[in-house]
Amino acid sequence: MRQTEPGPDETTARGLRGGQVRRERRPTLEEVAERAGVSRATVSRVVNGQTSVAEPLRKAVEAAAAEMGYVPHAAARSLVTHRTDSIALIVPESPTRVFSDDQFFPSVIRGVATELDAAGKLLVLMTTGSNEGRARVERYAIGGHVDGVMFASLHDADPLPELMLRRGVPVVCNGFLPHSSAPWIDVDHVGGVRTAVEHLIAAGRRKIATITGPQDMSAGRARLEGYRRALAPTGQRAVVAIGDFTAQSGVEAMRQLLADEPDLDAVFVASDLMAHGALTALRESGRTVPGDVAVIGFDDIALASYCEPPLTTVRQPITEIGRTLARHMLRLLGGEEVESSTILPTELVMRDSA
Repeated sequence: MRQTEPGPDETTARGLRGGQVRRERRPTLEEVAERAGVSRATVSRVVNGQTSVAEPLRKAVEAAAAEMGYVPHAAARSLVTHRTDSIALIVPESPTRVFSDDQFFPSVIRGVATELDAAGKLLVLMTTGSNEGRARVERYAIGGHVDGVMFASLHDADPLPELMLRRGVPVVCNGFLPHSSAPWIDVDHVGGVRTAVEHLIAAGRRKIATITGPQDMSAGRARLEGYRRALAPTGQRAVVAIGDFTAQSGVEAMRQLLADEPDLDAVFVASDLMAHGALTALRESGRTVPGDVAVIGFDDIALASYCEPPLTTVRQPITEIGRTLARHMLRLLGGEEVESSTILPTELVMRDSA
C-alpha cells in the first residue's frame, strides 16, 4: 500500500494529538538586518534603545522588525543593557496578610502598577512572611533579576533595604527606617492624628483613649506621637492599647480598654480595620457610637463608609503612596536624584462615628 506524506492540517492534528505544539520560528537579528539592508550591529543598537543610530537607519530597522514580527530576546537584551525592565515591590508580610481584608496593600500595589505600566516596566510583587521567603527574595533581588526594589510595610529590624543598597540595588521605601539611608515616602501621620484627636477634644470628650499600631513600625510610632501631642495641652492622661493593624487586634484592644477604663468616651484608632474591630467590641458592651464613645480611624479605606455607624477617619492617599514610590524609583533608574524624604498630606473625613 502506497503511503502519502501528510498535509499541513494533518501534521498539525497529529502534533496536537501527541501533546506537541507547532511553534513558528522567530526571525533572527541577521534576518532583520538583511531585510533592512544594514549590519547586524546596527539592528542590535536599535532594538536595545541606543541613540547612536542615524534616523533613516533606525526607521528602516524598525520597519523591518515590525514586518517580520521580530521581538528582542529578553535575556540577551539584558546582557547588553544590564537592565531587566522589571522592578520589585517587596512587602515584608505573609501572603495571608497582604491579600486579606486590609485594602491598604491592594491600593499601594495599584498605584505602583499604574506608574510602572505607563513607563513600560514590569512589576514583580514579593512577600517575605517567613525566613525562607526572605532568603528567596534576597537571592532574587540581589541576583540581578530586577532593576530596583521598593518596600512597603517595613518593620525596624528588617535588614533587606540596607543590604540591597550595599549590593548596589536602587531602593525606595514606604516609611522611615532608622538604620537605612534609602529615600522614603510617607504621609503626615502626626499631623493627621493631631487633627483627629483635637476634633474629639473640641467636641467635649474628656477621656480619650487610643488603639495604636505596632511600635516597631514608623507609622505605629508616629500615630501614637500625634495622639500624645494633641492630648498634652488638655492635661488628660494618655490611655494606650497596642494593636497590629488587624480587625481582630482592634476587638481585643477595645475590650481591654473598656475593662481598664470603663468611663472612656472617645477612642482614636490607628487604622480603619482596627476601628472596625473596636466598633464590634463597643456594640458587644452595649455602648452606643458616638453617643457613649466617639470613634475615629485612620486610612479611609472603602470599609470605613460601610461601618455601622460610618467611620470618621483620617484619609491618607494610599494609591498616591504607590505612585510616588514608583515615580521615585523610575527617577533613580534614570540617573536622577530624588528627595531623601517625601511627606504626603492627610485629611480628616467626617462621618457619623465622631
